Amino acid sequence: MKAIRIHTPGGPEALQYDDVAEPTPGAGQAVIKLAAAGVNFIDVYFRTGAYKAPLPLVLGLEGAGAVTAVGAGVTDVKVGDAVAWTGVPGSYAQMTAVPADRLVKLPSGVAPKDGAAAMLQGMTAHYLVTSSYPLKKGDTCLVHAAAGGMGLLLCQMAKMLGATVIGTVSTEEKAALAKAAGADHVILYSKQDFEPEVKRITGGRGVDVVYDGVGATTFDKSLNCLRPRGFMILFGAASGPVPPLDLQVINVRGSLFLQRPSLNHHIAAREELLQRAGAVLGWIRDGKVKLRIEHQFPLAQAADAHKALEGRKTTGKILLIP
Repeated sequence: MKAIRIHTPGGPEALQYDDVAEPTPGAGQAVIKLAAAGVNFIDVYFRTGAYKAPLPLVLGLEGAGAVTAVGAGVTDVKVGDAVAWTGVPGSYAQMTAVPADRLVKLPSGVAPKDGAAAMLQGMTAHYLVTSSYPLKKGDTCLVHAAAGGMGLLLCQMAKMLGATVIGTVSTEEKAALAKAAGADHVILYSKQDFEPEVKRITGGRGVDVVYDGVGATTFDKSLNCLRPRGFMILFGAASGPVPPLDLQVINVRGSLFLQRPSLNHHIAAREELLQRAGAVLGWIRDGKVKLRIEHQFPLAQAADAHKALEGRKTTGKILLIP
């Protein structure tokens, strides 16, 4: 079968379209024939070596497809089930073996491509707005990159929970998408400094929480956008890592809370995985959350998918189709 592997860290050219052996299920595993694999910024971190893993590595932490075989002891899924997963390496491939306790059955009415697009970003958005800082009616949040795959989901979920949503974007086209997803106010950071705009919008109070997946270029000003005892939730670093922080900074800026969370810690228990996935996939099935799948690349064109993602010219989700 074919898979995308990296043998040495590097740019998009490091992604190799390799022949590899088809997987066989070990005990507790299921083999999946992939319908689609999600492309996420964490894949870039592994490709560049920012995140370490044994090489050669089949990239991809999110996918969906049909079960073709199961190993000993597997009772959660059976051959033919439509399933999705995240947090297990190896989805940039035609087939992969996944621990069965990490698989979620797709509800009727949710297509495999939607499952592949929803698991990582959808459950990340879910824990951000329900666990990292549980939004409620009357809260105001700032969402950076509000027209990206994560941003559009955050805007929709925050609005569902009754929050006022301020989003930052780079273009008028992206502003329209963010507004359609529920953003009450949209700031074009290419034309306006988002810090004074947030203070103007909030009457000088500041927001209750910042959801920041951008990192280096937004972090410092985001701290200044928070109300006293506000919550800074840094969940990614699309523009680069945030430098080391003097903790006295979060004292003098208002006894702030700072969190750098990971999805894996919020779905470690199968019960929590099923609860979060069930909520997200249920919202998608019922039309309460809409996915924007902007680009679908053939598996062999994974390098082009990474270039599109890193170029920050995309909105919504990118998929690879084996």
